[in-house]
Amino acid sequence: MTRTLTVLATGPLTTVQDGGRPGQGALGVGRSGAVDRAAARLANRLVGNDPDAAVLEVTLGGLVLRAGADLVVTTTGARCSVAHNAPVPLRAGAELRLGLPPTGLRTYVAVRGGIAVEPVLGSRSTDLLSGLGPPVLSPGDVLPVGEPTAPMPGVDLAPVPDPPGDEATVRVLPGPRADWFPAEAATALTTTSWEVTGESNRIGLRLAGVALERTRTGELASEGMVRGALQVPPSGQPVLFLADAPVTGGYPVIGYVEDADVDRCGQLRPGQTLRFRGAVVPR
Repeated sequence: MTRTLTVLATGPLTTVQDGGRPGQGALGVGRSGAVDRAAARLANRLVGNDPDAAVLEVTLGGLVLRAGADLVVTTTGARCSVAHNAPVPLRAGAELRLGLPPTGLRTYVAVRGGIAVEPVLGSRSTDLLSGLGPPVLSPGDVLPVGEPTAPMPGVDLAPVPDPPGDEATVRVLPGPRADWFPAEAATALTTTSWEVTGESNRIGLRLAGVALERTRTGELASEGMVRGALQVPPSGQPVLFLADAPVTGGYPVIGYVEDADVDRCGQLRPGQTLRFRGAVVPR
């Protein structure tokens, strides 16, 4: 028996993610990593891993894994298995099956010892924008599992609420190009609902709502971009950047979602609505 997990089915999308590649933006390398960082870190803590160890990020369920040895696993984020928010044994030859979560979008599967695929530039994360990291998982893939390096935490269940299925409200701060928009646009951003569209992914949420008109017609030179930025393209429909955000962008950023709230945005499904709370005042 070997410490492995064999992928039998992947659902719509399953990738390997960890804490990402921080500090390499000057080289043109984005951070990437788990979209819902809090959920991924909780999963790792529940099985005695380093908080930023590699886990599986599963979009909308459907993942099926078979254990090659006796392992300990857990899931966090969007609920779709009996092992949710609790460490459970997965015996050699047994299968872990993730169904469709009733709410939320992304589930994190942690295994004691971590997913031990080869790192790229110091991380095991799959970056869908740049193509760095291990490929998107496919049926038949065999994932190595590392050896435990710390004791189990002794926690039977983490009392963490499931992602909500209704409208979400997050805090927003003024962006560096708020002066490109009239007061009406700033008001519209924080007083109306925005629908998450089906074009959203790990790179960002594409939102639909009132078109945010600009007061300037020119274009910007490319500027640095980070997770949580609210960039407004010529359509006037904002894009909220997530884990695989580009390093630079050429459209004005009207605001930033507070970092602590960005994780919750990564659990929103197409069709859910989002509100921004705060003041985005043009200068």
